[in-house]
Amino acid sequence: MIANIRLQQFRSYTDSSFEFDEKTNIIVGPNASGKTNLLEAISVVTRGKSFRAKDADLIAHNHTWARLDAFVNNKPKTVKLYSDRVTSKEFGVNNKTYKRLTKDFVYPVVLFEPNDLIMLYGSPDSRRAYLDNIIDYRDLTHLNTLKLYARSIAQRNRLLKQRHITDESLFVWDLRLSQLAEKITSARLVMLEIINQSIPDVYSKIAGKEQVLELRLKSNCDVKQYGTSMLHKLESNRRLDIERGFTSVGPHRDDIEIILNDIIANQSASRGEFRTILLALKVIELQTLENITKEPPILLLDDVFSELDGKRRHHLTEFIKNYQSFITTTDADIVAKNFTKKTNLIALGVVN
Repeated sequence: MIANIRLQQFRSYTDSSFEFDEKTNIIVGPNASGKTNLLEAISVVTRGKSFRAKDADLIAHNHTWARLDAFVNNKPKTVKLYSDRVTSKEFGVNNKTYKRLTKDFVYPVVLFEPNDLIMLYGSPDSRRAYLDNIIDYRDLTHLNTLKLYARSIAQRNRLLKQRHITDESLFVWDLRLSQLAEKITSARLVMLEIINQSIPDVYSKIAGKEQVLELRLKSNCDVKQYGTSMLHKLESNRRLDIERGFTSVGPHRDDIEIILNDIIANQSASRGEFRTILLALKVIELQTLENITKEPPILLLDDVFSELDGKRRHHLTEFIKNYQSFITTTDADIVAKNFTKKTNLIALGVVN
């Protein structure tokens, strides 16, 4: 839980302080009043990074530093940003200074914004990122494995573009990639199994009727023996990869299919069903992170209630009412009337 925050030279805030409730916090104000900036600040002090920008963009215009002070999980926490040709970042926890935020000091946060709908009908990248983000909390090596895999793919792709290339030189990278791919895919399959145990029930409760929602891994490789299958595919596709100049199979090409009642959702789901699926995915993310970290995540909802009808607002409220949440809106009544208990209202004016 985050109890308060002070922002200095951060985005649109020169020097502002806010006190928060342990449950529902409604941030209300017109457009360009700094609502999303406040959510972003909460993300920076809890997760160590913004959800939408690089560190350099967080420092107020015409300033060379920014500072955020907060009380998170009963500990004083500070983030300092400096811009002197390159941007640097420094963290303070319990009066000790760190150059990076270790997992011990990262607090779980779930972000929900209207643009998240792109995850459902956009490119596979966003669906893989959704799954990998959850896995990262469970498996501390997963993110590093993804980075090693990405670097190995880049190396193989550079090799594919060379004029004189041998099968032996490619095989070295093929073997390395297949080993990393086995680890990545194994972690994804385990997490999909965990998610699929709960998501049908969550979706049905939000939709108000019995439905079957499932996430499946779609791949050109045999997911049951991914490493071996990928190694064979890389060998059989070698000539094609050389012609194209890129690696055509692997976890970077896989997709997470969203199946509603045995039909691929982005081929048949209505707009209302899409929103219900997204709500279900976010609730599952919330619950899964809590089970993994043993901490109730903080929920950031950026102008989400205005995008939902009354039924979905009610069902979302039922799922999030026991978590600390920060909800931005231009109309506080739309949000507040869905909560039976007292809410903390934070009113912002227009930022010049």
